[in-house]
Amino acid sequence: MFVTIVHVYVKREFVQDFIAATKINHEQSVKENGNLRFDILQDAQDSNKFVLYEAYASEASVAAHKETSHYLQWRDTVAPWMEKPREGVKHKMLFPAS
Repeated sequence: MFVTIVHVYVKREFVQDFIAATKINHEQSVKENGNLRFDILQDAQDSNKFVLYEAYASEASVAAHKETSHYLQWRDTVAPWMEKPREGVKHKMLFPAS
C-alpha cells in the first residue's frame, strides 16, 4: 500500500470553493482502480488548513491517479487558491498489513 499525505493551506476567501472542488475530486478518486482511501480533512483549529490522505494499492495506481481528468482539473483549479504550494509526503504503510 502506498500512502501520500498532502498538506494544503488555502487562502481564507477560497475555503468554500476549495471544499467544493475537492469534493468532486474525492468522489471520482474513490472510484479509481487501486484506490483504497481518499480522505479529506479540515483542521479543527484552523479552517484554512487541509490534509488529503490518499492510499493506493500500488505505485502504478498512484501514477494513474495523477493522469485522470478529475485530478488534473482539481490541481489546476485549486492552485491559485493556495497560500503556498501543497506538500505531498509519501509514506509506506506498515500496519495494518493488509
